[in-house]
Order: sequence, then C-alpha cells, then structure tokens
Amino acid sequence: MVESKHKWKAWLYLAPAIILLLIFTVWPIINTLHMSVQEGFNQAQANIGVTFDYGFGNFQNVIEYDYFKDCLFNTILLCVLTVPISTILALVIAVCLNSIGPLSRFLQTIYFLPYVTNSIAIGMVFAAMFNMVGNNFGNENELVITAGIINNVIEFFGGDPINWINAGSSYWANITVMVVYIVWNALPFKILILLGGLQSVNKQYYDAAKVDGTSRFRVFSKITVPLLSPMIAYVVITGFIGGFKEYSSIVGIFGEKMGPTGDARRLNTMVGFIYDAIDTQQGRASAAALILFGIIFVVTLINLAVSKKKTHY
Repeated sequence: MVESKHKWKAWLYLAPAIILLLIFTVWPIINTLHMSVQEGFNQAQANIGVTFDYGFGNFQNVIEYDYFKDCLFNTILLCVLTVPISTILALVIAVCLNSIGPLSRFLQTIYFLPYVTNSIAIGMVFAAMFNMVGNNFGNENELVITAGIINNVIEFFGGDPINWINAGSSYWANITVMVVYIVWNALPFKILILLGGLQSVNKQYYDAAKVDGTSRFRVFSKITVPLLSPMIAYVVITGFIGGFKEYSSIVGIFGEKMGPTGDARRLNTMVGFIYDAIDTQQGRASAAALILFGIIFVVTLINLAVSKKKTHY
C-alpha cells in the first residue's frame, strides 16, 4: 500500500500516461458517442454552423443499409472460419515445438517472423502467390496464363489453375485466400502464448502418464489441453476481437477496392464500412463503430462465460 502522504507522487508519475489516455482514447470515444446521436452528422457542415437533430437515426440507417449486412456477414464468416483453424494449428505446432530439442529456438524464430512483418507487405506477397493473369499476344485465340506459385503447385499435381483473386473469380475462392492468409498471419502470436504455457507446465504430470503407459493422444487431450485451457481461452477471445477488426489483410491482397476487379467491395468488412463513411458521413461511421463495439463486447462476454466453465486454473 502507498502511504497517503506519498500518493501525490504516484499520481504525478501516472499523469503523463493518464493525460495521453484522456486525449487519444477517452475523448475520441466521447466524441464518437456524440456524433453517433446527431442524425446525418457531417463535420464539414458542422464547421459552418449547421446543427443536427439528436436521435438514433444513424443507427437505424446503418442497420437498414443492405451493404452493411454484407460487410457484417463477411466479418462474421472470416471470424468463424479463421479463429478455430488458427487456434488448433497453433496448439499443434506449439506442442511439436515444445517437444523438439536443438532446433526449437530456430523454428520459434521462423514462426514468429510474420508477427513482426508489415501486414500489407505480406498481403502483396500472398496476392502474387495466388495471382493468375491472362495475356493475349496478338493471337485472339491464344491466351497465355501467368500463374502464381499456388497454381503452379496445383498444375504440378495434375490439377487445373484456379482463378483465386482476379476478375471473374468466385466469392468462395476469395474467401479461401483470405482464410489462408489470416490464419497464417495469426499463428505467431498464438504459438508464442501457447508455447509459453506449455513450458510452464509441471513435468511431473507427463512423467506420471509415461509411467502409466498413457498414449500420446490421451496425454494431449487429458493433460496438455486442460492445463493450457486458460491460454487457449485467451487466444480464442483475442482472436475473435482481432477477427471482427479485420481490414488490413484484405487491403493487402485486393487493395483499397476490397475485392477483385469488376466486383469492388465484395470482401468489405465492418471496419472497411466505417472507413468508407468516415470522410463524408461521420454520423453513420460513428454509429457503425459503436455497433461493432457492441458486437465485439457481446461475443467477448459469451466467450468468457463459456471459458469460465471449461477453463481449469
């Protein structure tokens, strides 16, 4: 406990962080709430003295807007597909890394590289990998396909190249590319958390299971997973929070058009919807941001309620 006569020193040390939080976190939240309840709010008009009525029209407009529903569907779909896959893969890889001796540190470094690499740059690399471009060289009946490495692999095994991300590609082909990219990009952080949890597990549990002749699968399901349940719950919750804020990965692969040529905005998400409206329709953007916050809050509460029953501390 800090003595009362020295509390002013503690507040003095905390003052810079508190001031920054008030300016860059608390005030923007309050301002967002204020703009969201001003119907049809536009900052340019507000600057010249135009006033706006208070109400919940911005929220109604967002919910009734069909394009918003498409963005919400894309966001939920990416979350539902990527979070379970990335969590399971991270758990398996973490267990494998924990059991490897000499190469463990080297492999940990390799798996951690995506976490410290710019997501837009990674997206451009994935776009090149899944790219497929048709070139016509003077003969209208001759179309030469320049395929990326993924289609080269498919052709090597006797398959036909797939139009993953270019004009005319299907929605599910686009989603497949995004799932692969998001899962790959999410693995490093989850592996790091789960590997740290594994290394803190008391080895006596595994020694006892070895003496009893317990199979590896039973050791994994009855010892490893229960003891890692707090870390698993954490990466699942943070995975859903990050998934609902997905935006930069799609921009990295498809650019600002958020979709293949000829079908722009096809893969737009909730955050993309907010960015689209933020320049000219700040009221609607603020309402959409609060709706997104509410969805994340509810999903987090559900995850916490489920994890409380399934987590062993």
